[in-house]
Amino acid sequence: MVNWRLISKILGSLLFIEALFMAVCLAMALAYSENDTLAFIIATLITFSGAFIFRSMGRPKVNALSRRDAYVVVSLTWIVFSIFGMVPFLLEGSVHALTDAFFETMSGFTTTGATIIDNVEALPHALLFWRSLMQWIGGLGIVFFTIAILPSLVGGSVKVFAAEATGPMRSKMHPRLSTSAKWIWTIYMLLTVACALSFVAAGMNWFDAVNYAMSTTATGGFSTHNGTIFLASPLIEYLAILFQFLAGINFTLLYMGLFKWQPRAFIQNSEFKFYLAMIISATAIIMLLLLTKMHYAVEPAFRTALFQVVSFITTTGLSDTDAGAWPQFTWVILSLLMFMGACAGSTTGGFKSIRGVMMFKTLRNEFLHIIHPNAVLPVKVNGHTIPQAKLVTLLAFFLLYIIMLLIVWTIMVVAGVDITNSFTISLSLISNVGAGLDTNIGPQMSWADLSVGIKWLCSLLMLVGRLEIIAVLVLFTHGFWKEN
Repeated sequence: MVNWRLISKILGSLLFIEALFMAVCLAMALAYSENDTLAFIIATLITFSGAFIFRSMGRPKVNALSRRDAYVVVSLTWIVFSIFGMVPFLLEGSVHALTDAFFETMSGFTTTGATIIDNVEALPHALLFWRSLMQWIGGLGIVFFTIAILPSLVGGSVKVFAAEATGPMRSKMHPRLSTSAKWIWTIYMLLTVACALSFVAAGMNWFDAVNYAMSTTATGGFSTHNGTIFLASPLIEYLAILFQFLAGINFTLLYMGLFKWQPRAFIQNSEFKFYLAMIISATAIIMLLLLTKMHYAVEPAFRTALFQVVSFITTTGLSDTDAGAWPQFTWVILSLLMFMGACAGSTTGGFKSIRGVMMFKTLRNEFLHIIHPNAVLPVKVNGHTIPQAKLVTLLAFFLLYIIMLLIVWTIMVVAGVDITNSFTISLSLISNVGAGLDTNIGPQMSWADLSVGIKWLCSLLMLVGRLEIIAVLVLFTHGFWKEN
């Protein structure tokens, strides 16, 4: 059976961490002396109180999670964090409806970046910082963050990591998961700091630089300005492209290539080559369309095409233009990039490039089997043979991904959302992109006009997409809750 007392203890420990992050925002609110100070005081106290309550409800002697407990912990953590995380929005008054506040918070923690706030520039500095901080925490995973700093808080760390981590394959840089987690979070922090310093050096003010750095490296997409468009300078756009691209690479590969000085690791990695090839080919096609159909100059066409391609494939959702005004064939390309996503083990969402590599190699083998029916053709990725069980799981995941997409698309059409927006919203949320392509919901618009029911559905879809579907849907199966 599920060990609720242990789960309560872990949730309480995690809430202490969320309360500490809120306290940082409270300090910022006090420094700026804006009208969100009282909101953060109350929200911080509520979160600390919630942490004490959860901790007091569960104090088991044995701190060891079963696999079943791990899946419950991970799903509940993201929901509980979103419930407490929405309190500052409600108390400050920028968001009046509970539905909107939960949508905004879930969008932040899942790094989706879809916002229901029409005028974010009216928000006080601390609340803007809280939006960016939420997606930065969620970039690599809430529980994974805890494993890195306080592994003793999460018993059965490997099981929890398996429930929260993205991608079909788990590569290790160190035998101990907590040590690997520390290295990965160190890389993540260094990327964020380097991104912020680069933005400042390019002329952005410190507050915007820090917020955009967290948004970029977490591939989240929240902005401190209305819309998600970089208007500052071409240099800042190129820097944003670079750091979005780096955040889309498997962090273990980044560690081996950049910190262990093994650049050949990039050349030898099938997923990275697939990721890079998609970016180059998609940028070339869209650039050609912008030159011939939209009459762009060469450099703006290259920069804008590259920015959109990298933003969509890394599921960031930032933009330097309104892609909804582009030729419709570019929508198809960007939708495919949204679906595929970047590398597993990064901060990005989507289907993941490694799964794309595995599916293409499986298809190639099936065609070869037609010619050579008795041949034994294993699927190999980076020199390692993929077990048959993982290929079955891959196909099951792909099927679930498509089914979820079609179900939500159908529900939205029935609810009155037009067909184009229904599809782009569904694909955008399950891939944690947060950007639409039509002019009604696009990079310069908010999501506030959606109905209450659709917003709750969207919130669920963001969570399901972030935890890669199976980790959430397994909770709704009868077998999961059986005693044995």
